[in-house]
Amino acid sequence: MLAQQNPTKMWSGRFREPLNKQFEEWQRSFPFDWRLLPQEVAASKAHAKTIAAAGILTDAELATMLDGLDKVLAGVTIGPALATEAANAEDIHHFSELELAKYIGDLALKLHTGRSRNEQIATDMRLFVRDSIDATIAGLREWALALTDLASASGEAVMPAYTHLQRAEPNLIAHWLLAYVAMIERDISRLSDARKRMNYCPLGSGAIAGATLKLDRTIAAGELGFDAPTPNSMDATSDRDFMLDFTQALSTLGLHISRFAEEITLHATAEFGFIDLPEAFSTGSSAMPQKKNPDLTELIRGKSARLVGAATTLAVLVKGLPLAYNKDLQEGQEPVFDAADTIAGMLSVLPAFTHALKFRYDRMKTAATTGYLNAMAAATYLSNKGVPFRNAHAIVGNAVRLGLESGRELNDLALEELQQLSPEFADDFFAAITLEATLDCHDVIGGTARHRVAEALASAKSRLASNS
Repeated sequence: MLAQQNPTKMWSGRFREPLNKQFEEWQRSFPFDWRLLPQEVAASKAHAKTIAAAGILTDAELATMLDGLDKVLAGVTIGPALATEAANAEDIHHFSELELAKYIGDLALKLHTGRSRNEQIATDMRLFVRDSIDATIAGLREWALALTDLASASGEAVMPAYTHLQRAEPNLIAHWLLAYVAMIERDISRLSDARKRMNYCPLGSGAIAGATLKLDRTIAAGELGFDAPTPNSMDATSDRDFMLDFTQALSTLGLHISRFAEEITLHATAEFGFIDLPEAFSTGSSAMPQKKNPDLTELIRGKSARLVGAATTLAVLVKGLPLAYNKDLQEGQEPVFDAADTIAGMLSVLPAFTHALKFRYDRMKTAATTGYLNAMAAATYLSNKGVPFRNAHAIVGNAVRLGLESGRELNDLALEELQQLSPEFADDFFAAITLEATLDCHDVIGGTARHRVAEALASAKSRLASNS
């Protein structure tokens, strides 16, 4: 006589000994993959339609099953408490099947015909990543539009541009903000590319070698909005490239956001004094009453490390796995969930924070118009007069030295003094090194010349609006 089987397990037929209780709880994925219920239900409905087309379900059974799956999704509050409430559920697939049986009885057992959990999790995770990409892109566009609004409001206000964290040349504030818009647009492009590359449906791949029924895989692919079925069943059930692409794109995005956060943090210090931090996004010190701390930007810098960590975890996880599915891949879900949550949190606050930023324009202008930041414009003036640029560079360097020794800016030097350094200096020199001229001499695509920045700002707004 056969030993009593455990009817709550999806795989219990060949087993006769119960699982070690500690191992059983430790190996469960339902404590974190509960969040895949919407994707699991959507994929199950698509599979139900596929097996109905293959004659496994009657029209009436299909209707009952689809209605039951809708009730599964509507009948629970999706959250971590599910893992405690459904303590016998091993994973999201098991939970969904158990819940479906409550509504439609033994008919629920037909749903697993022609499929495997290996293809189910591959499908669910693709759907989750695809949804997360869409949400991230929408959040990025909102932040980019906030940056363009801030750029528009800054008009032709200036700030120093830095190299080596040393003041280099005057720069429009709008030009600086648009640098981050350019980064965001690359991030959107990377995420869009990743979405396109992963938009293939694993359903019908079976456990490893393909479904054992002659299923029309295009049915499920179409139902779920995929471009086509995956071309190889072994790859489909073990592929996690789409998760790597997603987390790697987020890690680069996190670096961009962290750079922005670092600059805002620096510019808000008393030493820079360029930005007045919005109180709604700052906190104080429990010990020092005068403090206003940049909590948002500091937290964002910290959270970017989680994004890099998620990508690194996945890369190390898959690097040595043989084909095809291995239980190790279960460990890849949590980094993806954490990365998706982390970037969603960051993008939930960045647009409003950006809108709330207040620049101290006078201080920024003073910093941009002192310290010989028009020296390159001066060298360009001489090169336009026919002086080789290397010679022009040395001549202006000597002029800067003269200014340093006498406590004067280049604009304050006498023409006679300048002509002792080079006879090419003339009365028109001083017009060539005004703030406006220094900005406008960068009259190239992508430069900080005022009309170029105005064009770039209008173009960025148009691109972002057309993709919204």
